[in-house]
Amino acid sequence: MSISHTLLGLLESGPRHGYDLKRAFDERFGHDRPLHYGQVYSTMSRLLKNGLVEVDGVESGSGPERKRYAITDAGVTDVADWLGRPEKPEPYLQSTLYTKVVLALLTERDAAELLDTQRAEHLRLMRELTRRKQSGELADQLICDHALFHLEADLRWLELAAARLDKLASEVRA
Repeated sequence: MSISHTLLGLLESGPRHGYDLKRAFDERFGHDRPLHYGQVYSTMSRLLKNGLVEVDGVESGSGPERKRYAITDAGVTDVADWLGRPEKPEPYLQSTLYTKVVLALLTERDAAELLDTQRAEHLRLMRELTRRKQSGELADQLICDHALFHLEADLRWLELAAARLDKLASEVRA
C-alpha cells in the first residue's frame, strides 16, 4: 500500500493535522497495521518537499506547533494518476512456503508435516477472518474477503503440493 498516496487521498476531503490523518488512516485502512506517528510526519514532510501538500495553518499550544496540511493541485493529480494505474498482480513465484518445502525435502525433513502445520495455520486465520467479517462493516467485510480468497488459493496449493510431494522429493533430490 502506498502510504503517501493514501494520506494524499484522505486530504482531498479537506485540510487535516497529522494526528487527524493518522486517525483517519487507522480507521479505514490500519486495522492490522496502524501507522506510527513518525511515519505520518515523515511522509508529510516528503510530500511537502515534493509540492504535493502545503501547510494550510499552524496552531500553537502547550506542546509543539500543530501544522494543518492541505493537498495541492499537483497532489490531486498525483492521486488521480495513482488511482488510474492498475496494481501489479503478485504471482508469488518466490514463495517462502515453496522454499521451505524444497528445503525440507533437501534436508530430509518431513515436508508433509510442514504442509500440515501450514494448513492448520491457514485454517486458523481463515476462522478468525470469518468471525471478523461477520461482525464488521461493509469495508471490513470486503478486506476480509480479499484475504480469505488469497488464503483459499494458498490452501489449494498446499493440497496440490501434498499430493505431489513424492514426485517433488524425487526431483529435488536428483
